[in-house]
Amino acid sequence: MTTAAPSAPASTPAAPSRTIWFDGRLYGSEETPSVPVTDHGFVVGDGVFEALKITAAGPFAVQRHLDRMSRSAASLELPAPDHAVVRAAIEAVCADQAWDFGKIRITYTGGVGPLGSAAAFGPPTLVVIAEPTDPPPPTVTVVTAPWRRNEHGALTGVKSTSYGENVRGLSFAHAKEASETIFLNTAGDVCEGTGTNIFCVFGDRIVTPPLLSGPLAGITREVLLEWCDIVEEDFTLATAAEADEVFITSSLRDVQGVTRWDAVEYPGVGPRTAEIAARFRARSTELVDP
Repeated sequence: MTTAAPSAPASTPAAPSRTIWFDGRLYGSEETPSVPVTDHGFVVGDGVFEALKITAAGPFAVQRHLDRMSRSAASLELPAPDHAVVRAAIEAVCADQAWDFGKIRITYTGGVGPLGSAAAFGPPTLVVIAEPTDPPPPTVTVVTAPWRRNEHGALTGVKSTSYGENVRGLSFAHAKEASETIFLNTAGDVCEGTGTNIFCVFGDRIVTPPLLSGPLAGITREVLLEWCDIVEEDFTLATAAEADEVFITSSLRDVQGVTRWDAVEYPGVGPRTAEIAARFRARSTELVDP
């Protein structure tokens, strides 16, 4: 009887080149700052976050992201984040970087707290990280989640670090060889993706679910509603199947045409999607902090 030689350990992906701001200090990719294990963001997900893109023009829509972070923090009864401190941290992690495309992640938690659901003791924890990433592809495929969004929940509309449901949803999409999962809400209407807003084109009309239906108020969604002729309107999965075009948006995806939703095929970057994507690309280059 022969014994097989032990297999080589699986290689781990190389860590991206990150710059981290924590507690007033910068750390590189090879360093790991320490956050207390009793931080409430770690213990119970008692925190909020923002993710925004960086291009050669700089970080996009910083003030809108800070405003949303403040709204999310208020919903969780966290102290108001200091925008000046966050902006200084963003500038620090972006300094001397030659970005073609990258992301900034801002995480703000209640700080040290009890090992349970009572309020954190504080003071809050703030971490800002920047890293390069690949630009988003122009098209994606999506699937419908087997679970529903609760449009009446305490965290509805809050960009909370309690993101387990979205992690599960994205894993479901990948298992189906798709890029994103779309949730319906408890009323049976289309709501949102795990990290995206969704839009349907019906002839000359472009519609997206209203905030009362439970989606997060996405920053890209917000500026598109201001820059383009788009209406907020409830629609069902059956109605979406009749759309001429479908696209999704997010701060890191920009505007992506949908080529397939479950078994329904769409043109991907159809004429209206192309128009919306071109307008967003042009305006967001001109107005880095609209």
